[in-house]
Amino acid sequence: MDIRNLHPADLDFWTSIDSRWRDMDSLGHINHTSYLTYMESARVEVYVQLGYSGIRREMDESTILASMQVHYIAQTSHPSKFDIGHRISRVGNKSFDFISGIFHTHNKNLICSAIFKLVAYNYKEMRTIPVPSLITERCRPFE
Repeated sequence: MDIRNLHPADLDFWTSIDSRWRDMDSLGHINHTSYLTYMESARVEVYVQLGYSGIRREMDESTILASMQVHYIAQTSHPSKFDIGHRISRVGNKSFDFISGIFHTHNKNLICSAIFKLVAYNYKEMRTIPVPSLITERCRPFE
């Protein structure tokens, strides 16, 4: 699996985000940390698309980020519009993976890709829980 070569058809859930002036760094391109916030915002939208009302601490079924692997592929500058796609690519007992790709809306070029490992978590009880069926049912392995 090489997520550095993602195509839009590889992803299932979509959100569009506009860059902000403050996302640029002193070199005039979008700072690498901004892409992480774009993917995080889009990931919350995936949860809403799956049927959660949003991710909050008081929910019995929530998630916590365990790790991430990010590949920066191309530079962009402000103003830009991005399409951010996600795919649930692996589900274990208490964790699952999201593949994420950021594509420039104008030319569809891949800008950044990542794998996020998330753990199903109950914040009320402060413990891991089995991955909810809403996640398991939408898994599409990526090979």
